[in-house]
Amino acid sequence: MDQSLADELIDMMQEDQLVLRQLFDSGELPSESYHPQMKTLHEHNSSRLKEVIGRHGWPGIALVGEDAAEAAWLIGQHSVSDTDFMAECACLLEDAVARDNVAGWQLAFLQDRVRTLSGKPQYYGTQFDRDENGWPTPFPIEDSDTVNERRARVGLNSLEKRQAQMTEQERKRRANIEQTS
Repeated sequence: MDQSLADELIDMMQEDQLVLRQLFDSGELPSESYHPQMKTLHEHNSSRLKEVIGRHGWPGIALVGEDAAEAAWLIGQHSVSDTDFMAECACLLEDAVARDNVAGWQLAFLQDRVRTLSGKPQYYGTQFDRDENGWPTPFPIEDSDTVNERRARVGLNSLEKRQAQMTEQERKRRANIEQTS
């Protein structure tokens, strides 16, 4: 295992999540546009992930361990300025899942992100938008009648349970805003 690379990927993920949390806490997110601070960080992390892939291939569990493999997935998931790279990451993840070198849910999230960003229906129902009242609602899903079967195959809970979790998170967020107002 490459501990140095694992530590670097985890540090990148932690910084991503810290900045995201700070922007939410300050009220700068959510917003209608890509926040410049997030965009800069995502592009920097994406560039570094490209270098890692060029040298090692996809940084899966065998190379960097489970936590850092998840960090690599998050960096790929947040590479929204470069959808071609995101699609490349999805292909690499597909191979890594087949070799049991990453968790299947990571592929599901990334494939769905690539599909929704390109205007196609998602396959696993992992990507959500907000309805007119601000509540989470999934982007269109291909073959929605069998989505829960696909989700179960990659280790995800049902779409209904996920939507209920997200709705509860939004309720709590709204309640916190009301309490601080």
